[in-house]
Amino acid sequence: MGRRLLIALGVLAPTCFAAWLVWQSADQPGGGAGGSAPTLMPLPDHSQPGGGDGSDASGGGSGGGNGGGAQAGSGTGRKPLAGKTVVIDPGHNPNNRKHAAAINRSVSIGTGRKECDTTGTATASGYSEAEFTLDLARRVRAGLRAKGATVELTHNGRRPWGPCVDARARAGNQADADAVVSLHADGAPAGRRGFHVILPESVNEGVADTRPIVGPSRTLGHQLADSFRRFTGSKPASYAGDGEGTDTRADLGGLNLSRVPKVFLECGNMRDPRDAADLTDRGWRVRAARGVVEGISDYLTEER
Repeated sequence: MGRRLLIALGVLAPTCFAAWLVWQSADQPGGGAGGSAPTLMPLPDHSQPGGGDGSDASGGGSGGGNGGGAQAGSGTGRKPLAGKTVVIDPGHNPNNRKHAAAINRSVSIGTGRKECDTTGTATASGYSEAEFTLDLARRVRAGLRAKGATVELTHNGRRPWGPCVDARARAGNQADADAVVSLHADGAPAGRRGFHVILPESVNEGVADTRPIVGPSRTLGHQLADSFRRFTGSKPASYAGDGEGTDTRADLGGLNLSRVPKVFLECGNMRDPRDAADLTDRGWRVRAARGVVEGISDYLTEER
């Protein structure tokens, strides 16, 4: 009797366990053929003040955490920027200072010629504009990807120098980007504070023709300025442009040669001690990244 009972249990146990697995699969989201994907818990929003480092894990260089900007949706899997392509252009390159001859050679800016690139500016403590823009670009990339966008950087700090300003413009054109933002920080005299967004002027000269992108770039620029001010608390620079946060220029190859909506964002003045205190603060850069992400998102999702 005992021997027959053990044999019966040995036969029944695997059958019962298999039945339990089938029940579990049918009962849970995503189980069974054709079921919907399971609902995932939302990612923590490290873009809030005091949040994590925020650097994109694939970015290399400084930083290594994931999630520097806004997270998509509310944990429902909604990706509002799915199908959109954004190119982020980190101004300058930390290695430019080692390659003066290469970056000083002239290239076309559409209406004439200028140097390939420059070293950029730096704070009094030595924190360079190029380091700042790379850090911010990686944070912005993470935030936009979380919203579903395809994001490309014009460089990731691994190049020996550059790229040149004409190549930066081509990167956005070749990607057929829905929006391009070039990140910078200003080097104005101390005492001049604030951010500003540089818009392309209407140019039709040489190989430059910005007329098709002036309108959408202006919309992008105003959305970006509003969002950046909201998330950082920074004020528009009174020393540049209209005093409301935007400036229009025709002397920048990155804008003149663009065939897609593009703006430059000067995030603050590195030569002013109070602005420099913000630019060197990780928590402020997290908020700045959030401002850039939301400004681009507002532009891409508004009905036109």
